[in-house]
Amino acid sequence: MPRHIFSSESVTEGHPDKVCDTISDYVLDACLEQDPKSRVACETLAKGNLIVLAGEITSNARFDFIALARKAVRDIGYTNQDCCFHADTCQVLCAMSEQSRDIKQGVDEAAADDKGTAEQGAGDQGLMFGYACNETPELMPAPISFAHKLGRELSRMRKAGEIPWLRPDAKTQVSIEYDGFVPKRATTVVVSSQHSADVKQKEVRETLTELLIKRIVPAEWLDEKTQFLINPTGRFVIGGPEGDAGLTGRKIIVDSYGGMGRHGGGAFSGKDPSKVDRSAAYMGRYVAKNVVASGLADRCEVQFAYAIGHPDPVSVSVNSFRTGKVSDEKLTEAVCEIFSFKPAEIIKQLNLLRPIYKKTTNYGHFGRVDDLDALTWERTDKADVLKKAVQETL
Repeated sequence: MPRHIFSSESVTEGHPDKVCDTISDYVLDACLEQDPKSRVACETLAKGNLIVLAGEITSNARFDFIALARKAVRDIGYTNQDCCFHADTCQVLCAMSEQSRDIKQGVDEAAADDKGTAEQGAGDQGLMFGYACNETPELMPAPISFAHKLGRELSRMRKAGEIPWLRPDAKTQVSIEYDGFVPKRATTVVVSSQHSADVKQKEVRETLTELLIKRIVPAEWLDEKTQFLINPTGRFVIGGPEGDAGLTGRKIIVDSYGGMGRHGGGAFSGKDPSKVDRSAAYMGRYVAKNVVASGLADRCEVQFAYAIGHPDPVSVSVNSFRTGKVSDEKLTEAVCEIFSFKPAEIIKQLNLLRPIYKKTTNYGHFGRVDDLDALTWERTDKADVLKKAVQETL
């Protein structure tokens, strides 16, 4: 590839879409805490001071949806009196039904009339991708890795009270110049952060340049040509659901690889692991990361697809972008030997029937290595086994 610039963005948990993702995953975890076999598809809408919950839930769990939604908003930090959207006063409407019986019989591990198998099937048709590369220690693309780290630190400083004028809604974006596949430098760093009305933009820009960007982005990535764009509109007081409607599942590129790896189109948040949109995407990351960690490729993308109610994937393929130490065909053979892509097996391999999903919602579902007990798809425990399987085919 020629020299080029690639950009990725991230958003904080106070962004209106992420508010909705967070609430949806709070509902999912509340169900799984009481009933690990819960079937959950929770969608959230937020606008002004209104939250609407809708979807399909089949579960023995019992809890107060309104109190739970408000707790999620409170944990995000919408407790300032200068914000229209507020944890203590938001209105919550709930429109839930049970999972369709037609879908349920396809997903259940049981025989049913006209069902082709008694195995657990995929909760829907669709295609999923997993991706990894050796650009960063966590095996993620550099642009999305830095964008997430900026957003996470911005939120930490706000919640710690280190910068009192910060408010929950914010976005970050990092542009990295590449020489072929090798990242060289940051060309532009963008931070747009909601703030209180009384702070001057000069203070906002100076503070976030020194206390955020220069602390998070290593000095070797920055040079005299790197451009910092902080609150480029000149004002960001109205934010969150007051400024823009939020909806679950609209930040799927932020959630995955920042556009560097492809995405099948299915959102993650609010869905239990019988939904392959979520669980198979996690499995794809697990496989791709182990391929790169094994040294068999510098970058790897895994794609597989499902038919609703059917237990086996209809396709599995590995693309190493010509960085593989062996052919993509041999990588695919080894991957299919070591890993099982049946939905029930994915759930078992990654231990997904647990209330772990609040931890995944913000700053990327991938690339987090702070809690490998929960985020099992970030482990590289199959790297040696995978490498051995490839060597045996040579």
